[in-house]
Amino acid sequence: MADNKIILIVDDDTELSDGLRTVLERQGFRVIQARDGQQGKQAIYNQRPDLVILDMMMPRMGGYPVLEHFRDKADAPPIIMITANEGSRHKAYAEYLGVVDYIRKPFAMERLMEAVHRGLAGEFTKPEPPSAAKKSTPRSRTTPAEGQE
Repeated sequence: MADNKIILIVDDDTELSDGLRTVLERQGFRVIQARDGQQGKQAIYNQRPDLVILDMMMPRMGGYPVLEHFRDKADAPPIIMITANEGSRHKAYAEYLGVVDYIRKPFAMERLMEAVHRGLAGEFTKPEPPSAAKKSTPRSRTTPAEGQE
């Protein structure tokens, strides 16, 4: 499954990123790295990775602007968000933006590898882009007839 699959790691924590790289390369993946969201966006366009592991909090550009940018792109790679943030609203927003998984740090490597394999296998549901969502028509306001309430 790993043959020739490219995984992009976007994380400013070099120790974590290098550790993930080592594990993924031992599994047979090709790994590229970026240190912030801006580098990550460029790497997605230039390298066309099969999957992205994206940190939420980074200097210059964090993970959410990257997710927001690629949300409506049909050819966007599956993205796994990793974060030390405990907020449930952050997780809900990341899921709304279409992440394959949202994993809180510290995490077991087995947990991440399960998400990687699921993402590469297409075993996730990417939400419909807003432009494809059905538009609701606003209800007309009616006022009660005179004398009725």
